[in-house]
Amino acid sequence: MIDGLGQHIVILGGGTAGWMTACLIAHRWRARGMRVTLVESPEIGIVGVGEGSTPQLEHFFDTLGIAEDAWMPACDATYKLGIGFEGWSDRAGYERYFHPFPTALDGHTAPQFFYNARARRTGRDVEAHPDRFLLPARLAAAHCAPQPAESFPFEVSYGYHFDAYKVGAFLAGHATGTLGVDHLQRRIANVERIPTGQITALIDTDGGRISGDFFVDASGFRSTIFAALDVPFVSYADALFNDRAVVMPTAHAPGAPIPSQTRATALSAGWAWHIPLTSRNGNGYVYSSRHLTETQAEAELRAHVGTEAGEARHLKMRVGRVRDSWSHNALAVGLAQGFLEPLEATALHFVIATVEAFLDGVDAGGATDAVRNAFNARIAARYDGVRDYIVAHYRLNQRHDDPTGYWAQARGIEVLSDDLKMLMSAWFTGADMVAAIDRAGLARYYSAISWHCLFAGYGTFPEPARLIPPGADIDPVDMTRIDDFLTRCAMNFGSHASRLRAADLKDIA
Repeated sequence: MIDGLGQHIVILGGGTAGWMTACLIAHRWRARGMRVTLVESPEIGIVGVGEGSTPQLEHFFDTLGIAEDAWMPACDATYKLGIGFEGWSDRAGYERYFHPFPTALDGHTAPQFFYNARARRTGRDVEAHPDRFLLPARLAAAHCAPQPAESFPFEVSYGYHFDAYKVGAFLAGHATGTLGVDHLQRRIANVERIPTGQITALIDTDGGRISGDFFVDASGFRSTIFAALDVPFVSYADALFNDRAVVMPTAHAPGAPIPSQTRATALSAGWAWHIPLTSRNGNGYVYSSRHLTETQAEAELRAHVGTEAGEARHLKMRVGRVRDSWSHNALAVGLAQGFLEPLEATALHFVIATVEAFLDGVDAGGATDAVRNAFNARIAARYDGVRDYIVAHYRLNQRHDDPTGYWAQARGIEVLSDDLKMLMSAWFTGADMVAAIDRAGLARYYSAISWHCLFAGYGTFPEPARLIPPGADIDPVDMTRIDDFLTRCAMNFGSHASRLRAADLKDIA
């Protein structure tokens, strides 16, 4: 029995979030006698959308002891060095930029990037595009894999692209076959509670009773358990007004290299993702229903990806989070907990961070009110911190093709957190951004490299005509030396396709 939780945890909902949660709980607590049951509705399997992750997913599989060559082939997975943003700015030379996962090697060039960015935002004509300074941008541009030669003793952080439905199915097999998780297929009609508010059981449509000591809501936007608990929802719609998506697959272009990056391309009323899997490409358009109808959005996405796109699926999104991710004897994960549009691929990151923080908190202090309150504050702050970074993509965009349309309205977003206002003030007044990020503790969510890539990648600097040559007060950065350093580092990395073949993954090269 786990202190304060009992000995039986019931998870409502399968999919990636539910099965990840089941795996993490059973892996940590099975030896201490915790029984885990996952309940999901019977359904016909569908082809999952292409999805991307942060490096947290590598940590997740490492925790479970699952090797890449075991799960990646089963889930059509490829490697991801970061995200290429295209069309979010129309400033000359800044039409695209790459947001990398920060890595140890960046310590050799990031300080020069920060220095030049500060010099340029204070009016000096120096190089400050992030792609010139950071190795992952070069690797992604060359379609390289993130693993270097054995003789190169520096690791590069990376995430993955994968079929989300297949990841859920793979984890279901691991949970039930290796970790002893019980799996029930039931349709839940009601949540049974006692006067104190605690949940005692889930009631299925046949009147069956599934009792437990603690419950996890992974039921998606339905939020079956947390709706019964009447936990308030904190909407982010006043700052993030994309509330729809349309998704469709496309085939790989014959002979084309396999990208090792996600691509996020700005369209008329939102942005489109392109995610390369081993079997196909995943594509989607995240947009605002205030600006486009479903028909218009689908037509725009089809025009963007080409005429060979497959069947479209339309999705509605509730953007925000529950006020408390742990309420009474229940925990919310996945879409039942909250949703931020997939611009930075944080969905599974939140699942992992939430479940691990819950496990760590209970292990350290038990299931007490103090532990629960600290946990809720920590998860809420994480959601708000990631929200700020995503809001910044829209508030700082430099598209000027429609003076009164979607992108102009995005630049006019007024509902900004104090942290985001502080960072914007620091950037535009020439203050030390690294110090500002450290003071506010924002590096817990996004590093100084990430924030600099966003601001500088858009070209949010004085107009070129207002820039002056650097004077004696500016220490020149030797760009030739940086180019040479990054070029020689990149020579240690092979192609993405070769790595997939070497790892015994699906051969599509």
